[in-house]
Amino acid sequence: MKKLLALMLALLMVFAFCGCGEEAVEENTEVKVLTMGTNAAFPPYEMVDENGAIIGIDAEIAAAIAEKMGMTLEIKDMAFDSLITAVSSGAVDVVLAGMTVTEERMEAVNFSESYATGIQVVIVTEDSEIATIEDLAGKKIGVQTGTTGDIYCSGDYGEEAIARYDNGAIAVQALQNGQVDCVVIDNEPAKAFVEANEGLKILETEYITENYAAAIAKENTELLEAFNAALAELQADGTIDAIIGKYIKAE
Repeated sequence: MKKLLALMLALLMVFAFCGCGEEAVEENTEVKVLTMGTNAAFPPYEMVDENGAIIGIDAEIAAAIAEKMGMTLEIKDMAFDSLITAVSSGAVDVVLAGMTVTEERMEAVNFSESYATGIQVVIVTEDSEIATIEDLAGKKIGVQTGTTGDIYCSGDYGEEAIARYDNGAIAVQALQNGQVDCVVIDNEPAKAFVEANEGLKILETEYITENYAAAIAKENTELLEAFNAALAELQADGTIDAIIGKYIKAE
């Protein structure tokens, strides 16, 4: 009888141990999600493909960083001017959206190390009288709301000179319709818009050069450190350059 009781207790202990082990394995193998906010109307950094998936430079860089940190990536598409609020409030973990580091934005969020350089350019119609940046004075300028094109142009030319639109494609449509005289936007999406729409061109003169980085909530310093560490590794091994080169060919 004592031997039987001892055997039963031993079996119960084994079952209990195995059960705890399974729970521990489940807990340890749970993969965390990195939520990225973006505005998927900014090719080639972010856009929606024919299947409805968000693709582009930022999407691939974020996926590579998430993998490096042992996480999976989830992307949320939203209005550009809501992105800083979204990451500050915790609605998303990080923002990658061809976003330029500015003093104003740094008051609300922390930025990662830069992963790409952007250039603000001017789109005009082929028959436009605008030939240089100096010709923008007195003209109606189309911009995407909340972008650096919006910030710089409203500062340089005044609010009355600015027409704001939800995304670059709508701003370009307004240019074609004669509602604005030009559109100020980043070089890479500008090239995509000009290629897709006849009768448009980009001025040879650059408006401004800027650095793109990921935005992370001020209090989330742990994520910022992990993100920068992963980014540094991916820059060192050539992954970042390869992703950018996939979408932007060297000229």
